[in-house]
Amino acid sequence: MKTLWDKRYALRTQRMKGSAIRELLKFSEIPNMISFAGGLPAPEVFPIEKFKEACITVLEENGPQSLQYGSTDGYLPLREMIAKHSARYGIEVTAENIIITSGSQQALDLLGKVFINPGDHVLVESPTYLGALQAWKAYQAEFLSVPLDNDGIITDALEERLRAGPKFIYVLPNFQNPTGVTLSYERRLHLIELADKYGVPIIEDDPYGQLRYEGEHLSPAVVLDSQTRVQKSCYSGNVIYLSTFSKILAPGIRVAWVIAPPEIISKLNLAKQGADLHTASFNQMVVHEIGRYGFLDSHVKLIRNVYKERRDVMFDTLEEHMPEEVIWTHPQGGLFLWATLPEYIDTNELLKEAVKTNVAFVPGNSFFPQGGGKNTMRLNFSYPIPEKTNDGIGRLAKVIKQSLVKKRRG
Repeated sequence: MKTLWDKRYALRTQRMKGSAIRELLKFSEIPNMISFAGGLPAPEVFPIEKFKEACITVLEENGPQSLQYGSTDGYLPLREMIAKHSARYGIEVTAENIIITSGSQQALDLLGKVFINPGDHVLVESPTYLGALQAWKAYQAEFLSVPLDNDGIITDALEERLRAGPKFIYVLPNFQNPTGVTLSYERRLHLIELADKYGVPIIEDDPYGQLRYEGEHLSPAVVLDSQTRVQKSCYSGNVIYLSTFSKILAPGIRVAWVIAPPEIISKLNLAKQGADLHTASFNQMVVHEIGRYGFLDSHVKLIRNVYKERRDVMFDTLEEHMPEEVIWTHPQGGLFLWATLPEYIDTNELLKEAVKTNVAFVPGNSFFPQGGGKNTMRLNFSYPIPEKTNDGIGRLAKVIKQSLVKKRRG
């Protein structure tokens, strides 16, 4: 039903769509529901005692400052800590290259605000992170997509898309959301080469990079890009790098960061001033207090051990219960794997049946910017405890088998 407000909304609101993932998070609150839907870290690994200690220390030692307005680019000691930590992965930057954001989702929104004009093309993986699509649709972006395989975005298919002059390339090289695949080293080099050839920037979203459970560390695109350029006092290359404390501490604190050339940080600073002035001072100072004495190193090791066990349990249970028509990715890290069913199965319809057995997942079609993927699903392995995963995958497999039988008979 139309209301008096309808004619007053901005045109951009017509492109705003609700997140399928956020809608499905309600399932995690239903008693007895086993949810593989959200990208939720395990609450069992939240360092609650460390947070208590840090909160007390911050209030006792810097109480007035922690409760006061702060600078838009973020708490300087935290930015310096991030720069020092990044150097261990080959990312040589200074605090001048860093802005703190209220979660990586805000970073995506600010980048849309700074770069995207209505009708601009953005080049993305297909499938890709739903939150990025949701953020940039509001700025009236048009999406160009390139498919993935087990080695990440197929860079041999990039050049044709790059000739269309996209505003930037958006990639998740490590344990991609939603598929869990990792961009190979050779393709990272090819991506950098092509982006440089066509003068198209790269946005490298890396929320899961520290959550590697097997295999060798691969240099981020921002590092490979810097190696092709004359070094300056601070990074000034072609890559904008995003990461977050959500996956290595807790998502509820909403503290993330962007690494970029200073001129871009300046523009993001202006955009953020119009959004929220600055990320919460208290949250930033607590994160700094927790991280400055090396706690994060031991904590990330704990998370890796827990998530590796949960991933392996899901692998084993899928192998045991799923029919041979179902295949899935084998991520070396991160939070997700990606399952593909026969083309005649619609996972949106499958979800309705799965929920009746108290199991939830995310149908894959939402992750495809130009449609498709109706026979795919994303499964999260970090949140459910192993016993729940065993039970839930068993139930899901039974629903899938029943659906396959019905389709064959039909």
